[in-house]
Amino acid sequence: MHLTDLQYFQAIARTGNLSQTARLLGVRQPTLTVALRRLETELGTTLFFRDHSGVSLTAAGKALLQYVTEALAVLEAGRQHVQTLESDEGGEFVLGVPVALGGYFLPSFLPEFFQAAPRIDISLWTGPSRAVQQAILSRDVPIGLVVNPVPHPDLVLLKLFYDATELFITAAGPQAPDTTTWETAAARLCTGPLVYVAYMSQAQALCERLAAMQLLPTRQLRCGDLELAKNLALAGVGVAILPRRVANAAGRLHCLHPTLPFMPDVVYLAYRVDWHRTRAATCLKDALVAHGRRLGSDDESQRIAQEIKRSGRGG
Repeated sequence: MHLTDLQYFQAIARTGNLSQTARLLGVRQPTLTVALRRLETELGTTLFFRDHSGVSLTAAGKALLQYVTEALAVLEAGRQHVQTLESDEGGEFVLGVPVALGGYFLPSFLPEFFQAAPRIDISLWTGPSRAVQQAILSRDVPIGLVVNPVPHPDLVLLKLFYDATELFITAAGPQAPDTTTWETAAARLCTGPLVYVAYMSQAQALCERLAAMQLLPTRQLRCGDLELAKNLALAGVGVAILPRRVANAAGRLHCLHPTLPFMPDVVYLAYRVDWHRTRAATCLKDALVAHGRRLGSDDESQRIAQEIKRSGRGG
């Protein structure tokens, strides 16, 4: 059945007169006659009684009118909803974020955003940075935060701020070692265990640099989660390879020694090139960029950027 035929049928049922309906709709009466004949032929029934005073619904016509009225109302509601998506400031979005990064980014971002955009709801999709990037590419997640992403032609990558992955140790408790000198720091590192997340490319690269310096401990404790690595370091289990901002958020960790190598990290906002950026989606994207770049202008990010530029550091 053609949508236009159903709309004509509904209008005729309301007026009971083909001529009047034609005038109201701005069409020729034969157009309505053809539409009715097409409907009746397709349904195999008579929809209207016809006499000199006009038309009236048959039992089949009355039954059809009920369904047509409901169907056209749903279609109209759908049309209005889709049109308002472009200008509506409300919506639901999934934000992809690595757990450890989200641990320091989201607590300062979400309260301000929810207050500024009360009609936008967010749910979180968490996983390693590479998994977040893949989820965006596969359209499971529309937008997310990623660390050191692999460039892809289907992705928009907006640089937000710097971080650095390096060696940290607990700074609290009676068992906290003194690592103020190079010798004591190197000795503590070589004692082990070295705690790190095995899948992190930064950790793997840092281990290679330590091995070249003959500082890679024999005892290594590999795990699959940055939060676990951080908690093990806080408990004094060993020296941990962690992003600096993750370690700083913990509050009781300090860099093992400033002259030891580190790996630079860059945090990006990522979304697909063809992501449908409605008004609400743009609001979320702009807020994430603004918050991320505020972090990028803080002292920590500036220090990391300067360290990256120094020869022999993070290269």
